[in-house]
Parts: sequence; C-alpha cells; structure tokens
Amino acid sequence: MTRVLVTGATGFVGRVLCNALAQSGYVVRAAVRRDVGVPIGASERVVIGDITAGTAWREALAGVGSVVHLAARAHVLHAHQSELSLYAEINAHVTRSLASASAQAGVRRFLFLSSVKVNGEGTVDCAFTASDKPHPQDAYGESKWLGERFLVEVASATAMEAVVVRSPLVYGPGVRANFLRLMRWVDIGWPIPFGAVKNARSLVSVWNLCDFIALALRSSTAPSRTWMVSDGADISTPELVRLIARAMKRRVRMPSVPISVLRACGALLGRRAEIDRLCGSLVVDITPARRELGWSPPLTVNEGLERTVGWYLSAGQSSMRSRQ
Repeated sequence: MTRVLVTGATGFVGRVLCNALAQSGYVVRAAVRRDVGVPIGASERVVIGDITAGTAWREALAGVGSVVHLAARAHVLHAHQSELSLYAEINAHVTRSLASASAQAGVRRFLFLSSVKVNGEGTVDCAFTASDKPHPQDAYGESKWLGERFLVEVASATAMEAVVVRSPLVYGPGVRANFLRLMRWVDIGWPIPFGAVKNARSLVSVWNLCDFIALALRSSTAPSRTWMVSDGADISTPELVRLIARAMKRRVRMPSVPISVLRACGALLGRRAEIDRLCGSLVVDITPARRELGWSPPLTVNEGLERTVGWYLSAGQSSMRSRQ
C-alpha cells in the first residue's frame, strides 16, 4: 500500500483527510508539530515541530510515495504588518523546501492545497477557472500563488508529479470566521440583515474536499494540473442562512437592508472586508474535475451543512457559546 505523508494532519482539513485516505487504502503518516495523539486514520506519526523553510524532512519522507501538503499559515483578516512576511515563509518557502526534499526522497506525487484567493477576491460575470490569470489581492493569496509556482518549478526539474488544488471557503467541524458567525446569529435568533443580497458563492465541505484530494492522489489525469473544487452548487448568502436555519430547526428573520448601508456599517465597524464577502459573489468552475476526473461531490450542500450544524450543536459548542 502507498504511504502518504500529510502535513497539517491535526488541522481543520487534515483530521478529516487522514481518515478519508486510510479508508481509501493508504498508509497515512501524520506530520505533527508536537508529540500528541494522531488523527483517526493515521497509523504513523512524525514530530516535526514548527515548520520553517529550514525544517528537516528526511525522516518524515522515508518510504513515502505521496505527499499532501496542507500545513499553512491561514488567512487572517486585519493581520498586523509585521505578520505579513510569515505568509510567504510558511505558505511558499516551506512548500518549496518540502517539495525539493520530497523529490530527492523519491516521492511520486505531491499535492498542494492552495486557495481560490490566487484567482482573486470575487467574480462578476463568469466563474473562476484554473486557467485564469492569477490576481491575488493580499499577502495570503500572493503566498499561495508563490507556493504553487515553487512546486511547479521543482516538479518540472524532477520526476515528481505535482497537483495543485484551489478551494473556496471550506466548512465543516471547526469552521471559523464568517461561517461560524452566521451559525451563531441563526442560533441566537438575531435578525440577519441580508435579505437584499443577491449574490452567488461557491463553498466546499471538508468531506467533499477530502474526497477530491483522495481521487487526485490516485488519478492518472490529475498531475501537472491545477484543479478547482467546490460542492457543485453555488448559493447566495440568504440561501445559506436559510439552509443553516433549517438544519438547526430555527426560525430566521432576514430584513432587506440596502447593500450600500451594510457596507457603510461594515466600514464604520472595521469589518468592511467581511461584509464584502457576505454580499459579493465568488464562484468557481469545477467542470474540468467532473469531466476529466469523473468526480462529483459525494455530499450535497444540504448534507454538508447538516453535518456542520450537528457539530455546532454538539455539547462542546454549546458550552463555548455560553461563555461568549
């Protein structure tokens, strides 16, 4: 059986991916920062500490056939200026270092989880595709684009196969930011002022994302390509709120506040970027994944949201809400 090294194995995506890969027949080696337990599905563990461009990967890569590189510095709104260089260090230079070490170790395939933010921050007339000219607009998106280029450079000079996956917002157990905020608002029963919003957003549940990654690791068509992934059904912010409310069995009030007013309020509160995301459109085209890889998202948006709401309503989340 193929041994696969998963970086970021204890993270939001990594915990689900380790189990998905094990169920697909892989021997999963989890790269972890500290000497702690391993995710379900990982049968091996290697402690690497905090990753840097100078991290030694030799032990972690011994006997490994494939690498899934999830570890990253996540996007943070309002990041301090002093933190911006860390995006390039972690998301780009670490990727180059690991890719080079993987090629030297004889790894056959290297999959890098990138982001739709490489394409840009929003769509107007057509969906983002992998062939679009990259247009990252912040340090995080730029770092992911640089990481993609570093990986392609290494793969082009070696026998290692490279696969890049760009995802939109990923949701599931452990989701944070705007998605978690919407669930809290629905749960509490606050009016949610997005009734006038008419947008379209691509999302991907962590389960659909991990299913796609597992396929991309074994498909002969996947290498030397960049793939867009989503749940396959684009929804508006009001539709998302209503689906969350239905899964929670809650009633939701959604007054129609003009978008200009929402944005003005967001600017006053220092949350203009969050409001822009909730009001704007961002759609990705997964037609190539469907047509060329034969992939279809195994879970519908409804099913993914029901699972995510189930996590939110769990005992741990209830106690977390009571503390806030």
